[in-house]
Amino acid sequence: MGKLDGKVAFITGAARGQGRSHALRLAEEGADIIAVDLCGQLDSVEYPMATPEDLEQTVKLVEDLDRRIVAQQADVRDFDALQAALDAGVAQLGRVDIVLANAGIMPVTGAVGRERSAWIDAIDVMLTGVYYTIEVAVPTLIAQGDGGSIVITSSTAGLKAMSKTPATATPGLLGYTAAKHGVVGLMRSYANALAQYRIRANTVHPTGCNTPMVANAAFGEWIGENPDMVGNLQNLLPVEMLEAVDVSNAIAWLVSDEARYVTGVTLPVDAGFTAR
Repeated sequence: MGKLDGKVAFITGAARGQGRSHALRLAEEGADIIAVDLCGQLDSVEYPMATPEDLEQTVKLVEDLDRRIVAQQADVRDFDALQAALDAGVAQLGRVDIVLANAGIMPVTGAVGRERSAWIDAIDVMLTGVYYTIEVAVPTLIAQGDGGSIVITSSTAGLKAMSKTPATATPGLLGYTAAKHGVVGLMRSYANALAQYRIRANTVHPTGCNTPMVANAAFGEWIGENPDMVGNLQNLLPVEMLEAVDVSNAIAWLVSDEARYVTGVTLPVDAGFTAR
């Protein structure tokens, strides 16, 4: 018996990385999953992004846990596509209880990270996309009448500035930092607006995580070109990067009844990074 039996979780960016990890961790606790991912490439992102095959693998892994999953390709920048994906999931699974606005990009490396388009993509995916993700789900959460939980994936860059020199204050990194700060304001607004319906809203703030968004050649090259960033990315505990499941474990608690009175919180999962 899991602590999320009978629950349904709507997860964006679910094809791989943290999103897939969250889907599997919540499925282990009994949740069924509505999974969404772009499964395509953005010009501002140097590293290879998720593919349809990645999303298919998430489906297989969830089904191997004997849980149901409805997965669709959809862009979080497209409100109507997100609404259609959620509606299809609710039609098959009956409800939605948990919203994980997790989809994210790291448009900070290479020449493309210095283009204005990198700022635009960062804000569109990780701020507007978060707003859209929550907005498509809120009417159903309210109509069900039995509460719910929203968790937004922010970052330690949502609590502290990363850029310390003009060389790293690029459109991509500034956009990433602004978006990750911006979702904290969204979360606090939703926490206040939805409390009367027993719908909770929180953010999680991971430090560097061992996923394709960070553990890739382009990011490693960028760090090598900007050695001042090395000190900016060090954790207090002696660990270079988290594993995705470390974040998933925190989320599994945060969306459960064990955290039923936790709302409006910025929860660092950061090996002490923000304490430095």
